[in-house]
Amino acid sequence: MKRVDTSDWPCTIARSAAVLGDHWNLLLVRQACLGTRRFDDFQRELGIGRNILTRRLNQLVDEGLMSRVEYQDKPPRSEYRLTQQGREVYPILAAMAAWGERWLSGPEGTPLVLHHNVCDHDMQAVVVCSECDAPIDVREMQARRGPGYRADRDRPATI
Repeated sequence: MKRVDTSDWPCTIARSAAVLGDHWNLLLVRQACLGTRRFDDFQRELGIGRNILTRRLNQLVDEGLMSRVEYQDKPPRSEYRLTQQGREVYPILAAMAAWGERWLSGPEGTPLVLHHNVCDHDMQAVVVCSECDAPIDVREMQARRGPGYRADRDRPATI
């Protein structure tokens, strides 16, 4: 089944999903956040096939989430580093980890604990309103068209 390209929909979630919606892309960004930089290390840590890994890393570079930096010239070897855009995916991953801990952890507990070095506490991500700091609750939200909405689109306006 062919995936629908949502990269130009009038919805920032659909546009984000076009880049981050593939589970390998999320896992590659996660690994990069944990310090992985080299192709063979990504492959070993994720058990991903070389052909899939090549395509996904190229996509992340093309989308601007990672940059390819040569670290050896004979033979040519590159490593992959998160860009600012890529580093800003981390709060999304932290929110996913908090959701997964609540809904997907077994009785043994979470397999991963996030530790905030600034305050020296283990933590869970919480998404809050940028204006009042109240936690986000879908029952208290509505989506409205923003300045970038194009009325000529045949897709409904969403977030």
